[in-house]
Amino acid sequence: MTDAHRKTIKHFDKCSDVHELTFSCHNRMPLLSNDHWTKMLAQSITNATKRHCFQLIAFVFMPEHVHLLVHPDGIEASIPNLLKAIKRPFSYRIKQILIKNQSPLLEKLTVLQRPGVKSFRFWLEGPGYDRNITEKDTLEKVIDYIHKNPVKRDLCSRAVDWKWSSARYYLDPTAPADLDLPELSRLPAGWSTQRGT
Repeated sequence: MTDAHRKTIKHFDKCSDVHELTFSCHNRMPLLSNDHWTKMLAQSITNATKRHCFQLIAFVFMPEHVHLLVHPDGIEASIPNLLKAIKRPFSYRIKQILIKNQSPLLEKLTVLQRPGVKSFRFWLEGPGYDRNITEKDTLEKVIDYIHKNPVKRDLCSRAVDWKWSSARYYLDPTAPADLDLPELSRLPAGWSTQRGT
């Protein structure tokens, strides 16, 4: 996908729809292989969904990209505002960590935005992928696809074995919440509540 195409993607904020969001690390580098950083990302997602009136339905963090399923919880909910609230504070915190540690990764994540202006980029430029989901069977397929990402990549043998995913919640919604992960909500009223991964 070209940068030009990414910048023309439109977001449709319909309160009745579930949104499948996908966004990637800069140059698709495996920056989310650091457990401390993924915990920080989880907190950023929880803060952003609460602040911007979204429910997080399902997710998976892969080493170089993120899949989220979110449902707007009011007409004021905005996908661009949600993504900005997730990405910017998290990216800023990572930059401060890299500066403090004098990490060589800082240079790899700094790009020349225009002559004389450099910019730190943790995330691939552009809004990423956004799809509206309106059908129950499509939603179940997308949840299954998201949860099976780590299995397809040979990162684990079963979806429930991947820590950075909502798969275990779908297997047993009554299990104690993992505080390292973002806060999840039940599927909205009117959607299927079928469980199992």
